Amino acid sequence: MSIKIRKAVVGDAPFLAQMILQSSRAGKKEGLFDLIFSECDEVDILKKLEALTQTNARSHCQFNNFLIAEVDGKSVGTLCSYEPRISTKQTFLQALQEIGCDTAQDSLEPLYECDFELNKRTLMFDFMEELEGFIDVGVLKALMQKSLLSARLKGYRIAQSIVEIGALDTIMYYKKLGFKEVQTKECELYKEKFGRPGLTLLAIEF
Repeated sequence: MSIKIRKAVVGDAPFLAQMILQSSRAGKKEGLFDLIFSECDEVDILKKLEALTQTNARSHCQFNNFLIAEVDGKSVGTLCSYEPRISTKQTFLQALQEIGCDTAQDSLEPLYECDFELNKRTLMFDFMEELEGFIDVGVLKALMQKSLLSARLKGYRIAQSIVEIGALDTIMYYKKLGFKEVQTKECELYKEKFGRPGLTLLAIEF
């Protein structure tokens, strides 16, 4: 099976929205974007996420941050890499405001209460996802190899990702790719909203 990795373009917005929502739920019934867009049904949440990938504010959800994995011309996986000094919490709020979501601050409180102090010279990975039916065929490995190569060319030597405690499949994928657990943070508010104790910070040196 031949896997092609390419940069995402604006036309990938519907697929990116699908993968972002899948990643945020991480096996749960509801995730962060269900909370942010709580008055929307699934179709409208996906439309909001499509718009979020195309904002002027360069949040971590913007399409420019994504790589797409293709098999036989079909998009089957994604990986987002972003610089935390550019895609900040404030930038994310600005992006949400651009798409008409002015009440996101309260929705993000559980996430920010359980956040980590990140090194601004560290590259962050997020939304590492693949379609069902393409698991364990090398999609995620190919995405990660391409991302790490690009990161090395930009001068990065450490990459990190934040994953929910209890998202066992995602944590297992990252560890399989060489990441190690650095820090774990448990928060009552996060558990109350999402049913999981908190977050785990993973890192890889390359």
